[in-house]
Amino acid sequence: NLTGMGLVSQVFHERDLVKLGGRLSIGHTRYSTTGSSRAANAQPIVVRSEPSTSSSPGLGSLALAHNGNLVNVEQLRAEVERLGARPRTSTDSELIAHLIARSAGDDWLSRMRRVLDTLSGAFCLVMLTGDRVYAARDPWGIRPLVLGRLADGWAVASESCALDTIGAQLIREVAPGELLAIGTDGVHAEQFSSAPTPPRAACSFEHIYFARPDSLLDGQLVYATRERMGEALAREHPVAADFVMPVPDSATPAAIGFARAAGLPYREGLVKNRYIGRTFIQPHQQQREFGVDLKFNPLPEVLRGQRIALVDDSIVRGTTTPRIVALLRRAGAAEVHLRICAPPIRHACHLGVDTAPEDTLIANTHSIDEIRAIVGADSLGYLSLAGLISAIGLPADNLCNACFHGRYPMPIDGAADKLALESARKA
Repeated sequence: NLTGMGLVSQVFHERDLVKLGGRLSIGHTRYSTTGSSRAANAQPIVVRSEPSTSSSPGLGSLALAHNGNLVNVEQLRAEVERLGARPRTSTDSELIAHLIARSAGDDWLSRMRRVLDTLSGAFCLVMLTGDRVYAARDPWGIRPLVLGRLADGWAVASESCALDTIGAQLIREVAPGELLAIGTDGVHAEQFSSAPTPPRAACSFEHIYFARPDSLLDGQLVYATRERMGEALAREHPVAADFVMPVPDSATPAAIGFARAAGLPYREGLVKNRYIGRTFIQPHQQQREFGVDLKFNPLPEVLRGQRIALVDDSIVRGTTTPRIVALLRRAGAAEVHLRICAPPIRHACHLGVDTAPEDTLIANTHSIDEIRAIVGADSLGYLSLAGLISAIGLPADNLCNACFHGRYPMPIDGAADKLALESARKA
């Protein structure tokens, strides 16, 4: 099991990978939601199974990787402690692994069924045993998970673009509430939940920001969805501008759609440093702010004296946007009209997006005009929720938009603070 801090290219080297034998594998690049960003919390997590009864032997080792966020962490932690396990990390993912390893059942599949049915929240899991890879998706289908076919095997990934990279054919999305067992005999699929399937609650922020534009979500190309967001935004918030430009790269398709619908030229006025990662997903505010300064360099020859319609995907905390607007003004922009292809984010996400406490979300504590003044824009327009839903193309009842209106797809009373398990581990 190889883990480390940094980019995949920094952590994994050919000399290490050639030592990994076998025909089954799982991997993970972590975006911290429960538990801090540190080496001990890197995944996959490996645990040993325990005998479920005096007559049922242990099943060996289980490796698990998780995308999402559970909201019944306290209940699960209490059960893990009751079973006598001692977690080494501060992640909700390790709780799942221990529960499966110590659950009743004579085989992995029966143990997984039992435990997955007790989880509440967002989870896409891949799990590795001695002879199979397992994959599971929560009953709400909050985070994406796809199944692909290779010439001599199978692959599961969080996004379809990952399948393209390895030459795998996209077969289908893993269905909400589905558990797959993948081995030499093919793919066995079943529904693990004993309860009625809840309404679908796909995360709209995947379409807005997280997913790569070359991925398919719910049969829709993300690039095209973002273009439609920009078109809707132009209709809702027209602007007198000389040209439209994006905050690259996540807002580029939306800016193209905005320009087309508004009948304005599209230009690029910011050069992006490709060696700097996505600033929103950095775990600390200081990293995010420093990342903006390193990430973008303006083009004064393009910007000087111009009225700009600046399109961005979202404003979360409102601490990086002012720096971008200031960059454009220092480069000579006469006016900066900010257009956001998401509604105001007023509520925390407990389901896989690290949006921080609600009182740090700028739209939770300020009016739109106050936000405009804080970020330094001449005008500010957000895409409406109805416009977003129409652009995504799914029924409103099949989307999770809790970060906009505060209505979550399940009770979140048991949702823990990001560092709650960190504190519990030290206690």
